[in-house]
Amino acid sequence: MKKILLLVVVAICLVIGGKQYQQHKMAEEIAGKIIRFHVLANSDSQEDQNLKLEVRDAIGAFMQPRLANVTDIESSRQIVQESIPDIEQKAEEVISEKGYTYTVSARLSNIDFPEKTYGPYTFQAGNYEALEVVIGEGEGHNWWCVMYPNLCFFNSTYEVVDAEAEKSLEQILTPEEYQSLMEDKNYEIKFAFLDFWKDIKESVAIFH
Repeated sequence: MKKILLLVVVAICLVIGGKQYQQHKMAEEIAGKIIRFHVLANSDSQEDQNLKLEVRDAIGAFMQPRLANVTDIESSRQIVQESIPDIEQKAEEVISEKGYTYTVSARLSNIDFPEKTYGPYTFQAGNYEALEVVIGEGEGHNWWCVMYPNLCFFNSTYEVVDAEAEKSLEQILTPEEYQSLMEDKNYEIKFAFLDFWKDIKESVAIFH
């Protein structure tokens, strides 16, 4: 019986490990197909958080027409990179108009993100290419979305992903990748564990 239980534990570890590996690889594939937009506030004070959203809106209004007809990540990357000086200028104008003297910096870089949910989509933790805008010390809570494909700027609507935006995301991902963004990964692993454990218990019962 001890040998059977040991085999069960090993098998469960292999199943869970295999599931996690598959999810990690898929997350890497997805990360290579998108560009995120990341704005960090100076601090978590209400004033700084409000300013962060003002900066976000200004950059969104500026970038929306530039990215409106982009259909591939290379073109999007080039447009964003070429727009960095203008993005910083737009952000500085907002900051100055609101009476602050914070510095601001923008860059297109690979950044480590924790797991994040945007609308109905959950993007796994990992390293993503992103336009990162840092206001002042950049020590406050951040705001983010997906810049390519454009989930951020449809009709100047934030936090809600509309049908057109969803279609643009679906077009660049495989059906499996797209579906994975709407699944609860921890639930999947837990379900796989319980399902596998049920099968094992039924198998062990046969020998009694």
